[in-house]
Amino acid sequence: MVMEEFRTAYDTPMQVGESPLWHAEEAALYWIDIPGQAVHRLRGAISEHTSWAMPSEPGCIARCATGGLVVALRSGLVLLDTASGALTQLVDAPYDRSKLRFNDGRCDAAGRLWTGTIYEPRDQQLGSLFSIERGVIRDHALPVTVSNGVAFSPDNSTLYHADTTAHRITAYDFNVSNGSVGAARLFKQFSTDKSRDYGGRPDGAAVDSEGAYWCAMFEGGRILRLSPAGEILREISLPLRCPTMVAFGGADLRTLYITSARHNRPAHELAQYPLSGCVLSLQVDVAGRVDAAYIR
Repeated sequence: MVMEEFRTAYDTPMQVGESPLWHAEEAALYWIDIPGQAVHRLRGAISEHTSWAMPSEPGCIARCATGGLVVALRSGLVLLDTASGALTQLVDAPYDRSKLRFNDGRCDAAGRLWTGTIYEPRDQQLGSLFSIERGVIRDHALPVTVSNGVAFSPDNSTLYHADTTAHRITAYDFNVSNGSVGAARLFKQFSTDKSRDYGGRPDGAAVDSEGAYWCAMFEGGRILRLSPAGEILREISLPLRCPTMVAFGGADLRTLYITSARHNRPAHELAQYPLSGCVLSLQVDVAGRVDAAYIR
């Protein structure tokens, strides 16, 4: 692996930075801190930082087509007015909040938000993947322990979905016109043996303009670019051990933003990787795609 030239986009560490989102109209990067219960924004050439406290843990964010951000909280979906900071409840959580919360997600091309759940005891596949279409929530009954890596192919025919606990990414046939999920195929299975050659487990992801899947490998200290067939096309070594998700941004969508975690990490690891929890950026040679917005 070649050590890349990284920039620290935001150097105040998050506990668990997640869900980076590029907002092209604002030339701004948004992201969340899950246990820190906050949404963050970095905007403009002077890197103006703003944050908004949330009433419970955010799992993911998406642009709203009418303005503001949709935030998937433990308590359900809310609309964040980024001008006033006001929150409007959109959808109540459909699960036992003492054991489950929303996690990673993104919108499809039809404006549905797809967000899965994490089963916090992490000993059973009692999480699932949900879609929210104009305020109506639908459980797609795809059992997982920790839902992650939601992404769509450029032609909208494939839905990617990872179960981090199982170290597995699944690809599903997808019908964007009606939001139905079809046949499954194994996209990538990573080793669950942490005693040797452990390269991490799949966390958040994004698909680029060529259809490749960029996956953050939590505890692996790396980002993988995978072909639509699941072959490793590129491996990027990071100056931190626990990347959580990636997003493409910048005017040409060739800046890769990387969020990361430091919460509950051992002291020796944080000493070795002082950038843990920071937001990093890296110039890449393949453009990403603009994330779709949620349609209310």
